[in-house]
Amino acid sequence: MTDHVQTSGQLGTTASSALQRNRVLRNTYALLAITLLPTAVGAWFGMSTGITRTLGPMLSIMLFLGGMIAFQVAIHRYRNSGVGVALLMAFTFFMGVMLSRLLGIVLSMGNGTTLVMGAFASTAAVFAVMATLATVIKRDISGMGSWLFVGMIAALVGSLIGMLLGSPTLMLAMIALSTMVFSLYMLYDVKNIVDGGETNYIVATTHLYISIFAVFQNLLALFGIMGGDD
Repeated sequence: MTDHVQTSGQLGTTASSALQRNRVLRNTYALLAITLLPTAVGAWFGMSTGITRTLGPMLSIMLFLGGMIAFQVAIHRYRNSGVGVALLMAFTFFMGVMLSRLLGIVLSMGNGTTLVMGAFASTAAVFAVMATLATVIKRDISGMGSWLFVGMIAALVGSLIGMLLGSPTLMLAMIALSTMVFSLYMLYDVKNIVDGGETNYIVATTHLYISIFAVFQNLLALFGIMGGDD
């Protein structure tokens, strides 16, 4: 009798935990879809005002990284309130503004609209594949996080070196590395939700948004370099 009660309790706890994980995943996906709007508005604002065109490459990178880190810290602090959602919306608007320079350059090409749509569709496909894999992979991949962080730092440092040296080959290699790293970050972040490692959907959305944004930005740059028509 006691064993039966204990087994029932364990099953109830497991079911409750599964429901919570599913709820976090649903809320994350819903909030992620909403972030597309402030990102698009931010990109439109940036292109309309030309606010990022006056910034040099190094200043743009410093502003981008500084703003991203500051927003992440603030979002994490207010992750359990509506303020966290508002900060996330402000963050995605900021990211849209920072994207506007590259977006404007690509759209000025003869086939710019096609390139943007191609980068968007490719990013969506990558996310769909990684999200699906995260739900079917049974093994623990939490240890992958440290390797991905190293890869991200390597891509960032390599990009800065390539920019300083003016090396297109190194820049292309770092774009490819960054795309691979952040694609795997999508898998890592969704799997973390599925396994119950991340229980706050605002934080989960922030992490996934950064990965998706990075992949889209990289693919947009790559498509612009490789397939742009002047």
